[in-house]
Amino acid sequence: MKQYLPSDFLPILVQLGAALGFIVITMIVTHLIGPRRSSKKKDDPFECGIEVQGDARTPISIKYFLIAILFVLFDVEIIFMYPWAVNFMKLGWFGFIEMIVFVTLLMSGFYYIVRKGVLTWERD
Repeated sequence: MKQYLPSDFLPILVQLGAALGFIVITMIVTHLIGPRRSSKKKDDPFECGIEVQGDARTPISIKYFLIAILFVLFDVEIIFMYPWAVNFMKLGWFGFIEMIVFVTLLMSGFYYIVRKGVLTWERD
């Protein structure tokens, strides 16, 4: 077993220091040489040429975020099925049983979500 010395990590530390130094120097230089003009028109938010109306912090239904998170969750779970399908023949029965357990757990979670009514959308 190879023992690593602190000097073995020197190239990594040098690269990390160079990256952090570049970031810090760039931020300082742009702050020092950048213009400092401020006006009402310049400080207004700009959105595709449309005048700002109302407050941007209006409450949004939690259902929207819940459905978005569930979509990402189930989408990522489906990604795990692709390598299984590609290696289906190599995995044999053991891989098949594992995927059946995986899909069963996935579908039980989906059934729970449907039973709780998370995916039903009420009109306001």
